[in-house]
Order: sequence, then structure tokens, then C-alpha cells
Amino acid sequence: MLLSVKEQLKLFFVNPVFLACICSWFCAQFMKTIISLCYGRVHSYNELFEMMFWRTGSLPSSHSALVSALCTSIGFHSGINSDVFVLALCFFLVTIRDALGVRRANGVQAKKLNEIGKTLDDRGILRYKPMKEVQGHTPLEVFVGCLLGFSIGLAFSLL
Repeated sequence: MLLSVKEQLKLFFVNPVFLACICSWFCAQFMKTIISLCYGRVHSYNELFEMMFWRTGSLPSSHSALVSALCTSIGFHSGINSDVFVLALCFFLVTIRDALGVRRANGVQAKKLNEIGKTLDDRGILRYKPMKEVQGHTPLEVFVGCLLGFSIGLAFSLL
């Protein structure tokens, strides 16, 4: 039986795997925002909106939460011996490796380049515009994100 596009979209938006992923990402971003508000790191409504939906870095890792919810819920729904679970697991491993390694190293390098650029700019040698220092995550931030995503993936799979 062939379903219409409208019926397929409806089924997509109630899919427990999709809902687990979206919920884990939103919960991680919400927790990140609340933590930043408690520490006084949010100074405007624009920053609050950006923190809630787009800002990366900090505790918990929303990337880790999303991919761990994806992997967990697919494991429950399709089985851990399925091809789609293997794909989700590989995606999980690449994402976690990226969060801990590549993105973190890029952030450290950007910070150092900004320090050098500011020194050159202060001395009048070179005009320098600072680059964005996108930080990766600490192991704790990734672990908490994975734990959150696993819990949400498990809840959506069992309920």
C-alpha cells in the first residue's frame, strides 16, 4: 500500500526515533541555557535565543545527546544487528570523536591565533579582526550529553 506524502510526513513526525532525537537535542540546549542563566552568562534576549537554539559548546553536549538518542532508539527499534544500527553507531562514534578532538583543537588554535593577532594589532603591525573561537567539548560535557541522550532514547523506546 502506497502512502501519500502527507501521510508519510505525519508518520515521520510521530516516529519515536525522530522524537527521541529532537527531544534530546532540545533538552540539552535547554539545560545549557538554564546553566548559563544561573551563572549570569546571558545578557540579552538575543543571547538567550541563540543559546537556546544555536550555540555550541558547554554542558551538556547537544551533539552527543542527539546521536546517543539516535543510536539507542534505533538499537531498540531495529535491533543491534541491523545495518541501520551499525550506521547509527558509526555516526555516533564519528560525532563523539569530533566533539572531543577536532572541534576542540580548532577552538584552541583559534584562541591562540586571536591572542597573536591582538598583540600584532596593539603594536600597529597588522590590523586583525578576531575569529570565532568555537570550542569543542570536554570529556565530562560529552559524557553528560551521551547519558542524557541514552536516557531519552531509552524512554522513547520503552514508552
